[in-house]
Amino acid sequence: CWRRAALRCARGRRAMATPAKDAVVAVLQERGELADSLALAEEKGWDHDRLVGVIKSLEADGRTTASPMKREGWKLTAEGEAYAEKGSPEVQVFNCIKSKGSCTKEDLDAALGDVGKVGSGVAMKNRWIAMDKATKAFTPSVDSVSDDVQTDLKALQSLPKEKLDTLKKRKLVVPTSTTSFKVVKTEAFSKEKSKAVAEVTQEMILKGTWKDQEFKPLNFNNASGLRCKGGALHPLMKVRTEIRNVLLLMGFEEMPTNQWVESSFWNFDTLFQPQQHPARDAHDTFFIDQPSRAQNLPEQYLEDVKNMHEKGGRGSIGWRYDWSEDEARKNILRTHTTSVSSRMLEKMAQEYKKTGVFTPRKYFSIDRVFRNETLDHTHLAEFHQVEGFIADRNLGLGHLIGVLKEFFCRIGVTKLRFKPAYNPYTEPSMEIFGFHPLLNKTVELGNSGVFRPEMLLPMGLPEDVTVVAWGIGLERTAARLYSIKGIRELFSHEQDVAETRRKGMTWLTRAED
Repeated sequence: CWRRAALRCARGRRAMATPAKDAVVAVLQERGELADSLALAEEKGWDHDRLVGVIKSLEADGRTTASPMKREGWKLTAEGEAYAEKGSPEVQVFNCIKSKGSCTKEDLDAALGDVGKVGSGVAMKNRWIAMDKATKAFTPSVDSVSDDVQTDLKALQSLPKEKLDTLKKRKLVVPTSTTSFKVVKTEAFSKEKSKAVAEVTQEMILKGTWKDQEFKPLNFNNASGLRCKGGALHPLMKVRTEIRNVLLLMGFEEMPTNQWVESSFWNFDTLFQPQQHPARDAHDTFFIDQPSRAQNLPEQYLEDVKNMHEKGGRGSIGWRYDWSEDEARKNILRTHTTSVSSRMLEKMAQEYKKTGVFTPRKYFSIDRVFRNETLDHTHLAEFHQVEGFIADRNLGLGHLIGVLKEFFCRIGVTKLRFKPAYNPYTEPSMEIFGFHPLLNKTVELGNSGVFRPEMLLPMGLPEDVTVVAWGIGLERTAARLYSIKGIRELFSHEQDVAETRRKGMTWLTRAED
């Protein structure tokens, strides 16, 4: 039986011989196939694991094919093997007491050790022994007993399920799984076979013997090769991905931000930022020489924005100056991604005009912006901005603060504080501060506010729609996460390129509320 073969093979593995490849080939030549490798190992006295190695070698040569056969069975534990040899604990206890006439617990412990503790309880349960309450001594209650446990352990593979479960409960046996193989010859099988080689040698080429030489097949399945040392993700992009995932999980949609060159109209004028504002001067903004003027601005919207700047409307008096279309058409490198927010809000207004139904939205963007800044450890001329806004009816500062607390909590920043601030296109406006655990102090995080009606009404949005918005710098956030003092070390010509490989992923973990 294969079960007995597996059991004996496992017990006597150390004493078993290693099968020679030629001996296995001879058996195959004689019998045509190997029906069961376990049975063959038992028959020949071979170590089964080493026989499997020979079978795999023959299969690699293409001379045979091997089909695995999984066998489920049982094997004795170390405790079970001891009881199979010496008898069960309860029988050992009975025999000890029977031979001495009576025994105390101390006598059993001295004679049998732990076996006495286990066997005395079972023997009393079977009413084979009894204990005198006065002397605390054990005496036999029957003349003889049969050791069914030892018998079962010796006939393990033929036992019914009920007895196996009982032995398993006593931790005398454990289930085992053994894989045997059925081996069949292929057309390429022969008793005498030249050894396949892996490489072409110089001698083979000179003598021409490579033509008749058999070569081992090349295995590319697990050929991973050397680890590529280039192409690592930039640390800034790792943080960008993490923040993007946080915003997506909060239900925000990502805005298209692939337009770096923007008109002054979308970058400034649509945000109700006056044309004489200092931020629109050349010392703060990069202007484009060619093409210098924007085309295809929406005419009606252009006129509505002009009227809002010059005259105001619906409670606002505007900026009261002569608005210049030529100034609005100047092309620049965008100074913030709020120009993208303005485009999306205008698109929402157009949908509202067509359908008569306003749909609340939550949008975000993470992309590059450009400012003509003096470079230092906290300022760059080219950096990334994280921006988001929510457009819905009757929103206020309370909603904005709630969203900001949730967002910053998810990226590990708590204890937010807000300070009144001024922005041309938000009113009220707030600067955001928070406690950073790595720096162990309160730091400035970004800016926020409620978009002014003068910005929203020319678009054509309903009058009761409010838009709350916020923005933070990606570089400053990444610098804090990587404990970098200056952002130029992270995103500039001063950066060590090798750091992109050495710096691991910065996982953003939620802070405790």
